[in-house]
Amino acid sequence: MNTTFYKGFCGIALCTILACNSGNNNHAQDEESRSVPYVTLEHVDTTLYTDYVADIQAVRNVEVRSKVNGFLDKIFVDEGALVQRGQVLFKINDDEQRADVSKAQAMLSNAIADTRTVKLELERVKRLVEKNIITKTDLDVAEAQLHAAEARVQEAKSDLQRTQTQLSYTVIRAPFTGRIDRIPLKVGSLLNEGALLTSVSDVNEIYAYFTLSETEYLQNIARKSSENNILSKEVSLVLADGQHYAHPGKIELAESEFQEETGTISLRARFPNPDRILKHGATGKIQLPTKITEAIIIPQKSVFEIQDKAYIYLLDSTDHVKMTNIELGTRFGHFYLIRSGLKEGQRIVYEGTQSLNDGAAITPRKVSLDSLLKSASQGLK
Repeated sequence: MNTTFYKGFCGIALCTILACNSGNNNHAQDEESRSVPYVTLEHVDTTLYTDYVADIQAVRNVEVRSKVNGFLDKIFVDEGALVQRGQVLFKINDDEQRADVSKAQAMLSNAIADTRTVKLELERVKRLVEKNIITKTDLDVAEAQLHAAEARVQEAKSDLQRTQTQLSYTVIRAPFTGRIDRIPLKVGSLLNEGALLTSVSDVNEIYAYFTLSETEYLQNIARKSSENNILSKEVSLVLADGQHYAHPGKIELAESEFQEETGTISLRARFPNPDRILKHGATGKIQLPTKITEAIIIPQKSVFEIQDKAYIYLLDSTDHVKMTNIELGTRFGHFYLIRSGLKEGQRIVYEGTQSLNDGAAITPRKVSLDSLLKSASQGLK
């Protein structure tokens, strides 16, 4: 064997082994020196919040439509204007309706005149019957003619009332005090019966509609004896820009049964709107408060799932992590209630679980669970 070649080969192999050992040592040092935040579990008394997407609607929102055919003669208001109940909004050309009223009035006058004539004839017939000049049958005929004439008078009065009602429809008034929406048509437009002119919204108060699952309904409402029954508590509204609405609301039931397709039920929260900040059709989030007493909760960031099972990394006394299966309870915001698998005083990894392996050694960095809860609460103010 070539001695020089053998020595060279051994030297290369030795360097490779040393390099590998050096890499393993560096990897182990990286694992051991990795700083990972953790929280210590404790029984807590706090209020947690759950968010629900809300559809904001005015307490009253009515479409204003034409009740008669005709040309739009006048528009008395501008888009977005605040109007009072009974205020005139639009005027439709009423020439045809006025002609109908005049015709109905003439028909009524004729019917009344005919009735007077029939009454006079009836009086004459009565006198002739009393003198036995004509038979009682002629009297019966005269009385029947009077009843027919009086019926024609009532028919003429009804027709006059109908035409007057049609005439009143040419002046369109605000159904209640509120704010005008867009006006899609302009003066001179030909209107068909039912044509949309605008809508009026009363936004002094608003409804925020949202849905609960059957489980959430039972937890929040159905158990009347529970102090967490939200029907007796105030709730808050988060607007689309993330700001919290200044006025609290009250929850009201909006439906009496669950939707078969989704297994949910709709509720609504009523909010005052003195500054008219909230508008019909806006969106937001309802935050439902739930008071938690003597419960163990963990941050959502601490949990990861494998095959539909929930796990966390538990820290032992030597600062090594151990993957532990737990049973989660209700989720509130960014926290979970724990049903089983954890107890007070244990330490769990707060975040960064995706980069850890079971049994890894870490450098723990404590994060106060109380500070996390306070941060979540401050986000509601």
